[in-house]
Amino acid sequence: MENCSRAGRAFYAIGIILLGIQQFIYADFRPVFLPEWPLWLHNPVWAYLAGTGLVVAGVIILFSRKATTTPIVLGGMFLFFFLAFHVPYQFFISQNSFHWGLWTNALKELAFAGGAFVIASSLIDDPLYAGNKTALFLLGRVFFSITMIVFGYCHFLYTDFVVKLVPSWIPGSVFWTYFAGVALIGSGIAIIFKIMLKQVALLLGIMIFLWFILLHIPRAIADPHMDKGNEVTSVFQALAFSGIAFVIAEMGKKK
Repeated sequence: MENCSRAGRAFYAIGIILLGIQQFIYADFRPVFLPEWPLWLHNPVWAYLAGTGLVVAGVIILFSRKATTTPIVLGGMFLFFFLAFHVPYQFFISQNSFHWGLWTNALKELAFAGGAFVIASSLIDDPLYAGNKTALFLLGRVFFSITMIVFGYCHFLYTDFVVKLVPSWIPGSVFWTYFAGVALIGSGIAIIFKIMLKQVALLLGIMIFLWFILLHIPRAIADPHMDKGNEVTSVFQALAFSGIAFVIAEMGKKK
């Protein structure tokens, strides 16, 4: 399981690094980090600065087991952008505030924040900071699980759309759409309440990693430039999310 945790941190870090690099390619924030508003932030200079920060943070997380400050700061920045930009945009600027499909990027950023906090908690070994470790792990798994639960609900709410994401060579697309929805909702609830935490998080990580290989990579290869590289972005996000689940699984072993 320790190998699983190391792999999880690596997956998360690599996903963050590659998302940071994408900001240089498109000279703008990835939608997962910043919505269309505010316009003044959509400037190449800010995008490059943020991209540099993401790459540096990802490299530190990837190669250092002692740098707990970096994932805490990274998680704090993701949470700040979620609360300061995504939430106001959805409630006060977007014309469809309660269309769950339009909350996708906001919830992904919340999951990224949770993942950073989970990783930070996994790196704390000093008993003097046990309280911080517990608090970070609680925040991290709740933020991550909220995203999983809502995404699972969307599998039922937008079935016609999700069915099209299932590769055509896999039979029973409707069944797998509903199955994945139940799995995401059930996993999210179980992780929040620490119900068979190790087993559930491990299975969730495997499921998302399979999506990374079977679904997201082929779609990105088929159309890497669609919507400013959104399909490629989804590849990096899936890798990072599977990594978060694997780290949670390792933390579950210690609870």
